[in-house]
Amino acid sequence: QVQLQESGPGLVKPSQTLSLTCTVSGDSITTNYYYWSWIRQPPGKGLEWIGYISYSGNTYYSPSLLSRTSISRDTSKNQFTLQLSSVTPEDTAVYYCARAAGWAPIDYWGQGTQVTVSS
Repeated sequence: QVQLQESGPGLVKPSQTLSLTCTVSGDSITTNYYYWSWIRQPPGKGLEWIGYISYSGNTYYSPSLLSRTSISRDTSKNQFTLQLSSVTPEDTAVYYCARAAGWAPIDYWGQGTQVTVSS
């Protein structure tokens, strides 16, 4: 059974960098051919895909967030991390990490973590 768990601060000040970590168990983040994503859901809105890091370490980001997003990984800890810079209150959302095989639908989700951007 694959499990994903998000962790990080629940409150971030405007203009700062949001940093979240996803810890994976039950599978290695280097297993061919899985993609490890970050997704968010602002209050009252739909899901928004942020980006992914692949089994080989390649990254791809949503064009709308490209300039502010970085996803990295620590294979020794089986974790991947999201950094979103220069946050505003519009970045307030529940943030999820998730796994998908290639272009297949997501098969495992983390439980999600609320991040609020406020001074």
